[in-house]
Amino acid sequence: MVKWFLHLSMFTILMVSISFSQATTSDLGKVEDMKNPVYGIGLSAGWASGIGVSFRVHLPSKSSLQVVMGIIKTSSKLSSCLGGEYQYDFTRNKSMRLFLDAAIGYYYKGVNSNEVAGPFRIGAGVGSEFHVQEAFHVTIAGLFVFFSDGRIIPLPQISAHYYFY
Repeated sequence: MVKWFLHLSMFTILMVSISFSQATTSDLGKVEDMKNPVYGIGLSAGWASGIGVSFRVHLPSKSSLQVVMGIIKTSSKLSSCLGGEYQYDFTRNKSMRLFLDAAIGYYYKGVNSNEVAGPFRIGAGVGSEFHVQEAFHVTIAGLFVFFSDGRIIPLPQISAHYYFY
């Protein structure tokens, strides 16, 4: 008799607790209603797409394009890079997005000739962008980078952008 009462009590507690819970659907994976492109400017650092000032446009679809350019001139050598990224969103909501990342870049360092081993680079991987504050976003990505000298290395990329909504 006690066993039966214990089972009934547990079942009742479970049913009452379930009845107070709320069922909601997640916004994860839902594309926000973007009618116009969103533009951003910031800084980017990555072995595939380059290090420097970056400009990003997020199209009304699930695609983003980014251009990165950096130049440093010392008294004897010039170091520069030019690159770009294509990002395809897997999921996007107001606080973050997860995307497929493809990058390409060219690095130069030297006086009269390029001293960089493997200056041309192509990368592919995944990344995530996080909404930090107002229109400020931080992006972290992990890419397999293919160097023109034959090396393939998994490397990180990071960027911070301010978006103009």
